[in-house]
Amino acid sequence: MTQPQLQTEPSIGVPDKVRSTRATRWLNFYKKLAKNKAAIAGAIIVLVFVALAILAPVIAPYDPTHMEMSKKLQTPSAEHWLGTDDKGRDMLSRLLYGAQISLTVGILSTLLGAIVGIIMGVVSGYYGRWIDTFIMRVCDVLLAFPGILLALAIVSILGASTTNVIIAVAFFAIPTFARIVRGSTLSVKKLEYIDAIRAMGSSDMRIIFKHILPNIMSPIIVQSTLYIASAIITAAALSFLGMGTQPPDPEWGTMLAQGRSYVAQAPHLTLFPGLVILIVVIGFNLFGDGLRDALDPKAKK
Repeated sequence: MTQPQLQTEPSIGVPDKVRSTRATRWLNFYKKLAKNKAAIAGAIIVLVFVALAILAPVIAPYDPTHMEMSKKLQTPSAEHWLGTDDKGRDMLSRLLYGAQISLTVGILSTLLGAIVGIIMGVVSGYYGRWIDTFIMRVCDVLLAFPGILLALAIVSILGASTTNVIIAVAFFAIPTFARIVRGSTLSVKKLEYIDAIRAMGSSDMRIIFKHILPNIMSPIIVQSTLYIASAIITAAALSFLGMGTQPPDPEWGTMLAQGRSYVAQAPHLTLFPGLVILIVVIGFNLFGDGLRDALDPKAKK
């Protein structure tokens, strides 16, 4: 009588039932997101500003750093749709190029913070014990400082520049991502098919990258979308204080700082940069809220 053959890991992998459940979940996600008008509006806002940033060299009517003192502080007109600043530079061109800097800082800092936070969170949640205790205490220390103060301290040490702003903003994103990923990892690690895969001799790295990470991407995506908005505001605040992107580069926070001396004489210098920051942040927040509602299985219709 022949002995039954043991199943190998590939046949176990992710069971068909789990695959089916995952596919159904993502299908429901797309349906929910499509029905959320606020989320769609937020997505449109984000896509429009990303497109404007990419196409800035093509659609900007003037060089954003070209100064023409004879035209300084002009109000919006047919020649300069959004007016000029205190050095005669076209405001529309500076806002378009400023979108490149502000969105780049927001996206790169979030990406960097998410990568480090995901690594810390997965290691903490998967291995537990003293590793978990050590990583979580580090996160507690980082969370004890207000984000803007921690960013200011880091930029003060490294020096004022766009690159250092990205590093500083990413630094205080790490503990937030680490905590979210740790909690999700603890939940997925307890599933029965994870125990079965481990019993078949699968390595820790294979379990983490093939089975745990794909199942915890939902909260990571939502947090990333929401954090980009916060990163843009923080970067603008640092530039406003003179600790971020330096003139003559057209960053939105820097433009606000340069225009505050002319609020009464030329309010458009602060009005337009403030408006674009507001609109972009609202766009990311609306989209992030829509993602959270669509990915939450407990969300009501």
